[in-house]
Amino acid sequence: MKENNPIVDKSKAFAIRIIRMCQHIETEKREIVLSRQVLRSGTSIGANVREATRAHSKADFIAKMQIALKEAGETEYWIELLQETGYITEKVGESMLADCRELLKMMSAIIRTAKE
Repeated sequence: MKENNPIVDKSKAFAIRIIRMCQHIETEKREIVLSRQVLRSGTSIGANVREATRAHSKADFIAKMQIALKEAGETEYWIELLQETGYITEKVGESMLADCRELLKMMSAIIRTAKE
């Protein structure tokens, strides 16, 4: 993958948003368990995307991107829980979900194209 790659950039920006959201939840809402879950999965997306950029083969690339896709699906779930339980506002939840779903669509398209 090339420099200034949209999926690399967007997944890193999303990880930063996740970190900041978790900092807020832990300090303001005093919630640790759900916060740590979404922190792990949300930051893992970008880490796996970055790993995919240095894959040894096409199969390795696809495998890493599929892991990132699974982590994004898990992150979507945790954000929904945080929103539905009031740990994050509806507005923050919808914004985070929109970003997460954009990543899901991008990764799905990348995987589909890579398999062709």
